[in-house]
Amino acid sequence: MSPYDPSAFPPFAVTVDLVVLTVRRHALCALAVRRGEQPFQGRWALPGGFVRPDEDLSSAAARELSEETGLCAHDPAGPVQANGAHLEQLATYGDPERDPRMRVVSVAHLALAPDLPAPRAGGDAHSARWTPVESLLDKGGYGREGEPSAPLAFDHGQILADGVERARSKIEYSSLATAFCPPEFTVGELRRVYEAVWGVVLDPRNFHRKVTGTPGFLVPTGGTTTRQGGRPAQLFRAGGATLLNPPMLRPEV
Repeated sequence: MSPYDPSAFPPFAVTVDLVVLTVRRHALCALAVRRGEQPFQGRWALPGGFVRPDEDLSSAAARELSEETGLCAHDPAGPVQANGAHLEQLATYGDPERDPRMRVVSVAHLALAPDLPAPRAGGDAHSARWTPVESLLDKGGYGREGEPSAPLAFDHGQILADGVERARSKIEYSSLATAFCPPEFTVGELRRVYEAVWGVVLDPRNFHRKVTGTPGFLVPTGGTTTRQGGRPAQLFRAGGATLLNPPMLRPEV
């Protein structure tokens, strides 16, 4: 058996790209950054960057999330962080032509966070902003007021679409929707998360019955809030269930 020869295989780079989703003003929004360098300088893209030789993929994704947005990857085993985000691996993208610089394979990650203030741009990101996903995925491209519209850089439109669908499907059968909420939230606030992610309007009473009747989904904190106006609303926190039984099925649109 002949010895393995690494030089017989062409080298390629590995990057991590981030689909960072939140709910702002009752709309599902993604973090978009305007590229400050070539290729695609000036175009909007997803945050991300190259994996360093001494780090694994999860560490690279957490580092890029912090550098380009100021957010921290939430450790499920640790305490809740004020600027924490749920982070999970999404998919791998390896089209030979996806990056004009060289052969680059991207391992995309999905990050979910509660309503957050304007992000901090860093790294090679000229600017960063939360943008409704429907605007970013518009077939005519995306551009801020006064800018020409163009598709997201690289294959980031496809990555974003895949991340949005992952979030939409996963909140059906898991407790992931609570990752969009603060540590203590009302059923109404949780309902607005589902409505924003799914793009539908849900019946409040039916929704309340379903989520409070699903074992392990929500736990009452014993407190109430009037931050939404009207009568005091009961506060809940996420329960220990990771899978919902029965699931929260997405309405047919």
